[in-house]
Amino acid sequence: MDGFFNWLGEAIGNVLRTIVDLLHGLFGSLWQAMDGFVDGLTGSLGIGNSVFSIAVLVIGVLLLISGIRALVRGGIVGGVIGLLLGLMVLSWLIR
Repeated sequence: MDGFFNWLGEAIGNVLRTIVDLLHGLFGSLWQAMDGFVDGLTGSLGIGNSVFSIAVLVIGVLLLISGIRALVRGGIVGGVIGLLLGLMVLSWLIR
């Protein structure tokens, strides 16, 4: 009976090890892809790849998008203000 439980434990251990290795490979590749994307983006813009720089970049792009949407809806003043704020944030970030 002892040999059966030894075999069963090894079989369950091997299955768990395979699942963990598979998930590690999947999420490791995903992390490398995100890291490569952020490095390429920040390298082409000439900014640091810190969380603060990425957050400011996202805020600037969102301001530009809101300015363009306001212009499309017919809000000239809001569109111009949104575009100017977005350009100020991005020009401060990208030097």
